[in-house]
Amino acid sequence: MTMTPLPQVRPADVSMPLERDLFLRTLLRELAGTLQDVVGLQEASGFISVVGQRIGDQMNQAYRAALGRAVLNPEMVGEVLLDLKRRIQGDFFLISLDSEKMVLGNRACPFGDKVVGRPALCMMTSNVFGSIAAENLGYAKVELRETIAQGNSGCLVIIYLQATPESQAASGREYFQG
Repeated sequence: MTMTPLPQVRPADVSMPLERDLFLRTLLRELAGTLQDVVGLQEASGFISVVGQRIGDQMNQAYRAALGRAVLNPEMVGEVLLDLKRRIQGDFFLISLDSEKMVLGNRACPFGDKVVGRPALCMMTSNVFGSIAAENLGYAKVELRETIAQGNSGCLVIIYLQATPESQAASGREYFQG
């Protein structure tokens, strides 16, 4: 029996869903999952919080410089939070804003489907939002009431701008200026 050689297929010629964005989101998913499995969800969230804090500080400085402002008012903070998520392919939107709190919804996570089952990654949102709000407004408490990571169809994020009985009763993380 004679074997007919198969046509030579080169790796560069095959169609694969592999590009930098997908690779990095997958990397973060696996890193968060490994942290959650090895040290637990709370500790993993803590590690990711440190990264989120640093990124939040960098983004806050970048937006302030680009906008030519030393400090942002509550409306500008809201616009910045929505804009930064839009730039990284999130789909956050403003539900309400008053002197005590800002309520945001989200239809698409920047991590895409890689966030499902990885709630520690939500600490990026909490810390980026919390640090930007607190650095400009003095205080913030971020409650991640609903998240895609936990299986919800979208996210519901409440950013308390003042310490009130409602904010104190809410679960979430507090952030302070400085």
